[in-house]
Amino acid sequence: MVAVTQLSTTRRWVMLALGVFAQAASAVMSNGAPFLLPALTERGMPLATAGLLVAMPMVGMVCTLIAWGYAVDRFGERTVLIVGPLLMFGAGVAAAATTNYLVLGGLLLLAGIGAASTNGASGRVIAGWFPPDQRGLAMGIRQTAQPIGVGIAALAIPAIAAAQGFSTAILVPALMAAAAVIGCAIGIIDPPRPERTATQVNSDNPYRSDTTLWRIHAVSVLLVIPQATVWTFALLWLNHAVGLALAAAGVLVTVTQILGAAGRIGAGIWSDRLGSRLRPLRTIAIAAVISMAALGFSAWLHWWWAALPILVIASVITVADNGLSFTAVAEIAGPFWSGRGLGIQNTGQYLATATVAPVFGALITAWGFPAAYLAAATCAIAAVPLVPRDRRRP
Repeated sequence: MVAVTQLSTTRRWVMLALGVFAQAASAVMSNGAPFLLPALTERGMPLATAGLLVAMPMVGMVCTLIAWGYAVDRFGERTVLIVGPLLMFGAGVAAAATTNYLVLGGLLLLAGIGAASTNGASGRVIAGWFPPDQRGLAMGIRQTAQPIGVGIAALAIPAIAAAQGFSTAILVPALMAAAAVIGCAIGIIDPPRPERTATQVNSDNPYRSDTTLWRIHAVSVLLVIPQATVWTFALLWLNHAVGLALAAAGVLVTVTQILGAAGRIGAGIWSDRLGSRLRPLRTIAIAAVISMAALGFSAWLHWWWAALPILVIASVITVADNGLSFTAVAEIAGPFWSGRGLGIQNTGQYLATATVAPVFGALITAWGFPAAYLAAATCAIAAVPLVPRDRRRP
């Protein structure tokens, strides 16, 4: 990855802000769709059908992350950050206008495909323009886009759907996507890349030279399981097992989300100061083991005085690795492969996250919440020895 110093500091941070906004718009579409369930069921739609419809954006996203990564590598970041959100906008507007549920499902799928574009492209812009000693901080800020998007969706979509109906609510991410198209068209500049022939580009495949990237992907998949376990079941556990009222439990979960976003930024700053992404990643993996095991044992012993603060700590620790692994993949994959590398990274994490609710839900049903937390700790244990050793950073 070529370090670029000719661009002004202000312009770098403007592009970071545009990348965060575009990624947040994608998160509103993909993660916010489930907030449309009440509006759809009030139309008389069966819950199973409504559930399938709101899953379509995420399906579209997961299926096309690697393809968008290839497009980033082939056509550049700016093009992808214009075309993808434009597709999301068009599909969202069309979805708001249709009354045919089959067409609606197809349009939501297309919207998810468009939303997938921002994952690798926004990450590549940051990796390409920010110098190594600021890249961790910048990528940590970029990683806050998802909780920001989910927060916007949680606040806006149910309220708008209740007051104005489904068609107006689906326009929220669509209009955000339109704003992202305009902003990225004006403000994004493709990071420069070294001149390479087609033969050289193909021979630079970092997945053939060694196992470093594969190991980082595996670590990220294993570490996303504790994260998804905490995020998926924390509210239920606090209400059913601990006995907190739903309102109080919701406040606590919201606080953990905010602290988790801050933790991603802190981990990025830490990696910049150390000059390493992988050493902090290994430390965070070990901390995830300890925090999830402590949460499991405190829940098993009904030590709520300990379990509640441990839950907060675990919520921060289990998300802190995201920016580090994302940055490491972008740096190691290089300018001709980082788009695909980031696509593979996100695809693996999304697929692992999707398995948590059914698999760990069954585990909780059979053995209780402590067993689920301890199983998540076991996944983190498996991740620790897989973290690669440092290599020279570009």
